[in-house]
Amino acid sequence: MFVSIFIVLLIIWLLCGSLYSFLHYKTYQRSYFSFEIFYTLIVVYLAVMVGFSMLYFVLSFNGIVLIEGDSFQRVNVLESLAHALYFSGVTLLTVGYGDITPVGIGRVLALTEALIGYILPAAFFIKLWENSFYKNKIEGSSVKRMDGL
Repeated sequence: MFVSIFIVLLIIWLLCGSLYSFLHYKTYQRSYFSFEIFYTLIVVYLAVMVGFSMLYFVLSFNGIVLIEGDSFQRVNVLESLAHALYFSGVTLLTVGYGDITPVGIGRVLALTEALIGYILPAAFFIKLWENSFYKNKIEGSSVKRMDGL
């Protein structure tokens, strides 16, 4: 019991210290974090998630694409839309929970969506690194010009 309380207090202390350091020393002003790229990443993730969920939803009218709980069940339109959106989000952001399983063409779509979910963060990280590289290169060349005058 004592060890658990100690660990919880230690974690709270570390979190508070990190937050204080972040706000007090303003390390975020020297970082390469870009709100523009972050917001773009969120919008792209939402667009991909909604797009794939609409594919699952439309294909569900031609047959069952998603199975919930290892049984073939017909659900109403609103439930089908909710299942498609949930499955799309789980597939894009994680490896899936296994509570909803794709069948037929849904498997190919799920693999494609999972691949996109894994590639997107890497692509945005490379874009962020590229922006910081060019920013440093431009700042470096302007310093050289000032020294040369």
